[in-house]
Parts: sequence; structure tokens; C-alpha cells
Amino acid sequence: MHLAQLNIAKVRFDLESPEMSDFVNNLEPINAIAEKSPGFIWRLKDETGDATSIEVENNPDIIVNMSVWESVESLKNFMFKTHHIDFLKRKKEWFIPLGEASYVLWWIPEGHIPTVQEAMAKLEHLRQNGETQEAFSFKGNYAKLESAHTSNA
Repeated sequence: MHLAQLNIAKVRFDLESPEMSDFVNNLEPINAIAEKSPGFIWRLKDETGDATSIEVENNPDIIVNMSVWESVESLKNFMFKTHHIDFLKRKKEWFIPLGEASYVLWWIPEGHIPTVQEAMAKLEHLRQNGETQEAFSFKGNYAKLESAHTSNA
């Protein structure tokens, strides 16, 4: 089994605005770090190389990030032990808190590439039901069941 993740965020400013320039100008370098990270498998992107133009929730102010990793640990290593953490720490400059879950993790069969619709359904499942085997966060016990999932692959 592999780990899929979806993260959505509501932008404070238009992506072309000066206030968003640090974020936008670093999309390509941070995505390159992700793609070179151990355990990286796939990420959502459009013809420009990122996913900022892919609309979710019928709201152009919501941007999406989705990727697939070999394990929870490989995703955490990218998020918290690379240059990505410097931008994660600045998210309040660029994004408005949603007031509900904005990211979700779930296990997928090796080789499966999730769709945005599938991912949004997982996020909604988490919002409605809390942590379950079907949809969870880093905080939930289901993320810790990784060894059981990966050993069954």
C-alpha cells in the first residue's frame, strides 16, 4: 500500500499579487525537492507543472496539492526535514484558515493514482466522520498502522 495525501488552502490574495510572490516563486523549487525526496511516487500537476489552476469546491480561491508517497515517514521527511518546512511555517501569510480539516491522508493500492474527486471525497469523509481507516490525519492512529498496510502489499 502507498499513502495518498490531499491538502487544500484558501489564498489570502490573488496568486499574481506581490503578497503571494514568495509562495508562487518557490512552487517549482519545492516541487523539485518533493520529486527528488526518498519515497516520492507522484504529484498532481497541470501543464504548467503545478496544481494551482486546478479548481476544487467550485472556488477559485482554494488551491490543491495532492501526492502519493511510499510511506507516512517519507511524506513527513519531505514536509518537515527539507526546505519545505520554511514555507509551511509561513502559511498564515498566504492562506486563510478554513475552520475545518484542510488535509487528509489515506492508503491506496500500489500503482493507483487518485483523482481530485476521490481525494475530496476522502477529505469530506474525514470532516464528517473524524479519523477512520478510510481517511485520517498525521494525528490519527490510522497513520501509525503503516507497517500493517505496507507489509500486506
